[in-house]
Amino acid sequence: MRILLCEDQDAIRRMIEALVGASGHEVIGVGTGREAVERALTERFDVLLLDLMLPGSMDGFEVCERLRAHPGTSSLPIIVISALDDQEARARALKLGATAYYAKPFRPLELLEHIGGLKPARRA
Repeated sequence: MRILLCEDQDAIRRMIEALVGASGHEVIGVGTGREAVERALTERFDVLLLDLMLPGSMDGFEVCERLRAHPGTSSLPIIVISALDDQEARARALKLGATAYYAKPFRPLELLEHIGGLKPARRA
């Protein structure tokens, strides 16, 4: 599968890229919400791994909201991986369309199992 990873912390982004990439997936990493939206709207991805606390004008909540509002990405699975581990953040992300929510530190094998259970995305 082709996976878009939006994580602003380089060390965490590299770790997730290595973990998910070692399972045979192609991982494209970006560091801002704006980059994630631009790439998701112009390229085909099967899943988005999304941090919520991102630098700049677009946080993960807004990324989720924008991608759900666009016909080309409205069904893209969005898996949140965030240090925000409170009920309010979790509920907000899920309400905006997140498919799943993993709190940092997350269990890598759980994440890989979840990704493995997804069907590759199809675009019209």
